[in-house]
Amino acid sequence: MHDKQDESVARLIEEFLTARATRKPSPHTLEAYRRDLRTVAALVGEDAAPPLPLDRVMISALSPRVMRAAFARFAAPRAAASVHRAWSSWNAYFTFLVAEGVVAGNPMPAVGRPRTPLPQPKPLRGDDTPEELLESVAREDARQRDPWPERDVAVVALALCAGLRLSELLALRVSSVGGRVGERRVDVAGKGGRPRVVPIEPELDRVLVAYLDSRARRFGARSVRPDSPLLVDRRGEPLRRGGLQYLVDSCYRRAGIGDRVPRGARLHALRHTFATRLAEDGASAAEIMRLLGHASLASSQTYIEVTAGQQRAAVRSNRTHRVLSGLLGDILPR
Repeated sequence: MHDKQDESVARLIEEFLTARATRKPSPHTLEAYRRDLRTVAALVGEDAAPPLPLDRVMISALSPRVMRAAFARFAAPRAAASVHRAWSSWNAYFTFLVAEGVVAGNPMPAVGRPRTPLPQPKPLRGDDTPEELLESVAREDARQRDPWPERDVAVVALALCAGLRLSELLALRVSSVGGRVGERRVDVAGKGGRPRVVPIEPELDRVLVAYLDSRARRFGARSVRPDSPLLVDRRGEPLRRGGLQYLVDSCYRRAGIGDRVPRGARLHALRHTFATRLAEDGASAAEIMRLLGHASLASSQTYIEVTAGQQRAAVRSNRTHRVLSGLLGDILPR
């Protein structure tokens, strides 16, 4: 066991993040870890007597009692989901420290964490909205400085017809799309290091071929080498997170469907639409789990439950029910 008195929480946070980076998380995920860990550690320092700056907080100070007090302060102004995420970050941090022999045990089981409901699906609203979006994106828009409908359709179609996350889209290579005719697929580097294979239908395959052909015409055959990123910007550079988000937003604006996109689910709304339509067409929770790369069956089950609720609401909207209600008042005993 190390001499715990000499171990700075802040320095160990950076060691933990370095170790975590080998799992290839997104920069956004790593920054969320750092923010959660440093924020709670700073609260520990503020509660000390006398108060200590973050770089003077030692790992030996982090007893269950101290962590409970810090998390109580952390939780007061924040939503349950934020507290739950921070708890998970600290649990992973202490698990790392135990494995490294820095501390003897993990105090986090003694720190309460709120239960958070599973996030509800946020598909595009309107039965025909996905088709309207694709048709609009496929048309060249004279207002664009450098229209590239083949690329834009490929991005939207991959999210709508394969259910890919933003990070998964960015990680795709040209060689990620493969397989024999009739058995085409896309190999996805999924969240949490869980790879999966998503079958793609001939229509999506043709969209991707048209996009790569247009890219070769723009930038030359070398631009579509197997190890090249699948999605690029208008200069032929790999598409980045902000660029992909902006592209999807611009597609919504051009289609005039911004009011049908759920708040806080811009690109994710396309993935949720894919999953919701799977559920509507009778896919099981296990099938949805495999195709979307969910870590648990419960996440996939939410799509089936939402679909069942929508079906019941549709049945309930039938005007005949209002007629029945009036008749029942006449024929049932009071």
